[in-house]
Amino acid sequence: MSLTRKTAAELGALMASGEVSAVEVAQAHLDRIAEVDSRVHAFLHVAADSALEQARSVDARRAAGEELGPLAGVPIAHKDVFTTKDMPTTAGSKILEGYRPPYDATVTTRLREAGLVILGKTNLDEFAMGSSTENSAYGPTHNPWDLGRIPGGSSGGSSAAVASYQAPLSTGTDTGGSIRQPAAVTGIVGMKPTYGGSSRYGLIAFASSLDTPGPFARNVLDAALLHEAFSGHDVMDTTSIHSEVPPVVEAARQGDIAGLRVGVVKEFGGEGYQPGVLARFHEAVDLLESLGAKVVEVSCSSFSYALPAYYLIAPSECSSNLARFDGMRYGLRVGDDGTRSAEEVMALTRAAGFGPEVKRRIMLGTYALSSGYYDAYYGSAQKVRTLIARDFEAAFHQVDVLVSPTTPTTAFPIGERADDPMAMYLADLCTIPANLAGNAAISVPCGLADEDGLPVGLQIMAPVLGDDRCYRVGAAVEKAFEDRWGGPLLKEAPSL
Repeated sequence: MSLTRKTAAELGALMASGEVSAVEVAQAHLDRIAEVDSRVHAFLHVAADSALEQARSVDARRAAGEELGPLAGVPIAHKDVFTTKDMPTTAGSKILEGYRPPYDATVTTRLREAGLVILGKTNLDEFAMGSSTENSAYGPTHNPWDLGRIPGGSSGGSSAAVASYQAPLSTGTDTGGSIRQPAAVTGIVGMKPTYGGSSRYGLIAFASSLDTPGPFARNVLDAALLHEAFSGHDVMDTTSIHSEVPPVVEAARQGDIAGLRVGVVKEFGGEGYQPGVLARFHEAVDLLESLGAKVVEVSCSSFSYALPAYYLIAPSECSSNLARFDGMRYGLRVGDDGTRSAEEVMALTRAAGFGPEVKRRIMLGTYALSSGYYDAYYGSAQKVRTLIARDFEAAFHQVDVLVSPTTPTTAFPIGERADDPMAMYLADLCTIPANLAGNAAISVPCGLADEDGLPVGLQIMAPVLGDDRCYRVGAAVEKAFEDRWGGPLLKEAPSL
C-alpha cells in the first residue's frame, strides 16, 4: 500500500520502527500534492523545502535516540487561518495577501513540538466565513468525490487535502460547523472540541466566542491523536480552559457503547433534509441500538432558533474583530498616494481587500451592534444562546450523547448557492447549536446517499469537556460500518 494511503497512526508506527523515514513519508505526500492539487486546489501554499527540512530533523532526533510522540514525522496540512512565521498567512483574503506573521499560533507551535511535518497552508472561505470554500479570494476548492461540487467550508481546503490523500491529517476551525460540515461532505472525520479546549492564540479571529480549532482525519483514532497533540490549557488565550485534555485517545481505542444513552434530536429532520441523508442517519441510529446503546428521542426546542441567533452573534463579533484590517499597520494598502486622508485610505483598502461575504457580515454585525438596535438584535440573540445551552444541559441529564445528521444535504454543486446566502447558511443548520453552547461535537462518515453516491455524516454531540464521549461513540460507529462495508468508506478518492 502507498504511504499516502496509510493512516497517521500507521505512519507513526512505521517511522518509529525504522521501516520508513520521515523524509520518505513527507516526499510521498509532496508527490501526491504535485499530482492532484491542480485539480483539487486544497493548498494555498505548499512548503516543500520546509517540510523536508522538518522531516530530516525528526529523523535525526529519532536516530539520536530521542523518544518521540506517536505523530512525529506525520505530515499535516494546516488551515491558512493559523499564524505561521515561516509561511504566508492570508485567511483566504486579498487584504492579507503575502502577509508573513512574526509569530506562530499556539496550535502551530504544538504541531511543531509534536514533530508533525507541516506540508503547507490550506484554502478556506475568507476569514472562515462560509460553508463551501467558494468565498476564498484565491478561488474555490473542489470536492475529491466530485470535482464539480463543494468540499464544505470554511475549512474546505483542509477537508479536501485529507479526502484526496494529500495529507493524513489537517487542522481546521469550527465557528458554526466549519470542521464538521466539510468532514461530512468529503467522507472523513472532523471534530469540534469543547470551546476553550484548544487555544485560539494566533488564530485569526472571526467570532471570538465561537471559534474553535480542531482536527480532520480519515479515521477516529487519528483525529483523537491530533486532538490530544495540540489541545490543552494555554496562558496566551484568556478563554482557554484550566483542565486536562479529556482522554480522547483512550476513548477512540475503546469504542464500546453498551448501555450508553443516545438521544436523537427531534428538531433535526424532515422538510429540507435530503432523503438519502435521512436514510443513512436512521441506519446509523439503528446501528447504535444494535451495539447496545439505549436510543430515545429528545426535544431541544430552542435549537430551531440557533441559526438566526448565530447570524447575529457571529457577524457582530466579526465586525469588531475585522476592524483591525485597516491598511495602516500590515497587509494591503490602497490609495496611499500622498493626497488622501487616512480615512480615505482605510475605506479604499477595505473596499478592495474584503470579498462580498465578509462585507455582508461586517455590515450585518455593525447594524446589530448599533445604537438603538443592540438590545433588539445582539442582546436578544445572546438570550437565545442561553436557552440553547439550557436545552443541552437538560438533554444531557437524560442521555450521554445527542446525535443528528451533520448537514441536511450532501455536497452541492459549486456555484449553486453562491447568490443565495440563506440557502448557503442552511448548510450549518445542525452544527450551530454546539458552537453557541460551547459543547464538543464530531462528524463521522455513515454511508453514501442513494441519490448521488456522495458521503453523509453522523453528528455526535457531547457535554462540555465530554470530548471523549464523541470519540467513544464515533469509534464504535466507525468499526461497525467498516465491518459492514469491508473497510473504510474512503478507500480512494473517487474522482482523482
